[in-house]
Amino acid sequence: MTVLAIDVGTSSFRVAAVSTDHSANGTVLLLKQRSFAPTTPSPGLVEFDPIALADGVRALATEVIETVGSVSAVAITNQRASTIVWDRRDGRPVGPGLGWQDLRTVFDCIMAKATHGIALAPNQSATKIAWLLAQTTIDPMHLCFGTIDSWLAWNLSGGAVHVTDHSNAAITGLFDPSTGSWSSDYCNLLGIPMSVLPSLVDTYGSVATADALPGRPVLAALVGDQQASLIGQGCVHPGQAKITFGTGGMLDVCTGTNPPAAAVRNHHGTFPIVTRSSGNSLSWGAEGVMLSAGSNVQWLVEDMQLAPSPAETHQIADQCHTSEGVVYVPALLGLGTPQWDYGARGTLLGVTRGTTRSHIVRAVLEGVGHRGADLVDAAQADTGLHIETIRVDGGMSQNPTFVQALANACGRPVEISPHVEATTIGAARLAALAVDEIDSLDDIASSFVPSHIVEPNLESTARLSDRQRWEQACQRSQGWIPDLSALDF
Repeated sequence: MTVLAIDVGTSSFRVAAVSTDHSANGTVLLLKQRSFAPTTPSPGLVEFDPIALADGVRALATEVIETVGSVSAVAITNQRASTIVWDRRDGRPVGPGLGWQDLRTVFDCIMAKATHGIALAPNQSATKIAWLLAQTTIDPMHLCFGTIDSWLAWNLSGGAVHVTDHSNAAITGLFDPSTGSWSSDYCNLLGIPMSVLPSLVDTYGSVATADALPGRPVLAALVGDQQASLIGQGCVHPGQAKITFGTGGMLDVCTGTNPPAAAVRNHHGTFPIVTRSSGNSLSWGAEGVMLSAGSNVQWLVEDMQLAPSPAETHQIADQCHTSEGVVYVPALLGLGTPQWDYGARGTLLGVTRGTTRSHIVRAVLEGVGHRGADLVDAAQADTGLHIETIRVDGGMSQNPTFVQALANACGRPVEISPHVEATTIGAARLAALAVDEIDSLDDIASSFVPSHIVEPNLESTARLSDRQRWEQACQRSQGWIPDLSALDF
């Protein structure tokens, strides 16, 4: 059996045909990718064209299906919280799509907390929906809100369904974990009619027929990108965790079926998430956020020109055995979990006359590794679970110097995903599970085989010393822009 996985990221989308053949592993038969970068009309604004996205995805999916012959099921995984509002009568958006990084509603979030006592962040959908609704005179009864999965499901089904799954809904800021459904209280406070919200469906299960695609395959899975990556790396049981190192970094750990007390940030800076849903049963997790990960390597290459390419940062860092006391804090956009200091900034400490390019490159890779360890520590503290090993995917997972630094900072083994982009594989697995090509989630868990495992090679005393110095460096990076550091969502 072949399933189709549609994976929409922040700056591109990809479509993959994956053969399951009664195997929970999956084999990518064909993968095609197209750039789809958002626009920034002015600082802080991040927009995209919803119609161009839907047309581009449909065209690429059609191309893949026609090349491989046919597919039995379709999965959609996506960047979460990007927001679209459209007219259900003709499918036309009322304005631009607002990317999850869009900051135009920062003040609205501040006012929501001051006026109503509700904690919302500008990277959630809630205030973006309210902003888009305020831009149109169309009667709300005719309007639909959707994240990327909702929008694509609507278009691929010919407007037959207006749905989203719980993994995407829980990121919007409008989800009530106690009921597992939309929060009417939050909607009322923000002036968002409940009628514009999509119906909630299981993460995997038959949703609709994708009439817009050749063969009219069943749409069988909708899932947020980080949750799909969990599945792609076989993380389905409590305590299993992965970190995706892309432009930023995301740690997600499975916690089980007990819902959190509230959909707010935990004490050590992680957030509750829904990892998946099936049969009206929700599985939960916690997520830690690194605001900049691979972007620090891009800075080394494109701006500082200290390396010809991201891959070659390994060879350059490998020219020295240690950073000789140089420490880099990767806070180009501030610090996320656990500090949540938007005014922190990238910091390079310990530079001497003897510091070379290799020391700085190594320090940058090690700094991202320490941030990864921060996420692990925060997730364990917030959940009470022990994370035995860390599974990693994303571009930086292919850098040996970085992965070793991560293992050393975490003090535990790091398992490298056999798929650089585990998100696509995870979405395909869920679609295969929905149509009974894979028997169970346990089969997915047991099928994970890392490409290799990196063990820590640092003595515990040396690791403790490094972590203490790292904490001091983090403290020095914080509060650099006081007005931004004062923001708390």
